[in-house]
Amino acid sequence: MTGPRRLRLGHLYPVQMSLYGDGGNILCLRQRAAWRGWTLEVVPLGLGAEDGRRAATCDGFFFGGGQDRDQARVADDLLAFKAGPLGAAVATGRPLLAVCGGYQMLGTHYRTLEGVVVPGLGLLDLHTIAGRRRAVGNVVVAPDPALGGGTLLVGFENHSGRTFLGPRLRPLGRTVVGAGNNGVDSGEGVLAGSVIGTYLHGPLLPRNPDLADWWLARAIAPGDPQPLLLLDDTAERVARERAVRQAHRERSGWRRAGWRRAVRIRPGR
Repeated sequence: MTGPRRLRLGHLYPVQMSLYGDGGNILCLRQRAAWRGWTLEVVPLGLGAEDGRRAATCDGFFFGGGQDRDQARVADDLLAFKAGPLGAAVATGRPLLAVCGGYQMLGTHYRTLEGVVVPGLGLLDLHTIAGRRRAVGNVVVAPDPALGGGTLLVGFENHSGRTFLGPRLRPLGRTVVGAGNNGVDSGEGVLAGSVIGTYLHGPLLPRNPDLADWWLARAIAPGDPQPLLLLDDTAERVARERAVRQAHRERSGWRRAGWRRAVRIRPGR
């Protein structure tokens, strides 16, 4: 290939929806792209019609987390200006990674504790209901085989939302430690074509480089992802193994303390 190799990442609502250090996911994508000779340009996609038009020029997307009021603030804009370009992009295989609040906004709606229904993008058949207790702690997930490799995923969850997938959707993986989507069915996140939604912070991608490469492969060749040049992920592997051990130690501690589920639940929103 001649000339510079460039990718454009659309960062959805970087001001309103950017909690818990999830900007580290973008830094990870940029660096892993650079190691393979690609330049990753970040395109902020904030409020307004113009940013909706800019979304159509992106090779992939990241959607971070936000509080209830932030989700309500972006809901109308998401439906009015971003739904069309995002739907068209994922239909052609372009990747979309959504974390926590962004994950919730992919569904049909989010219902707050007060009973207010905040409309979502409707991209996937899932919905979220706010709970009165938070799931907080380290998480270990056995990923869906479709991701390849079978390496455990690790992250940190901090959410009160309970997300339920429609019958045709499958989770990103099954929780080994943690609450995941709703603390009931053992599912964590969602994997639907070129879309991943998850509650895993950490940030997610530096601790799970296989997921970063999943995103990059689809941004480079949407609809026909190819294996990427292998990188030395020794440091990332060591960090992930340490996180798995820490999560299991926490689970053992909670069990000794009398918790019925291997997840720490804290009152409040």
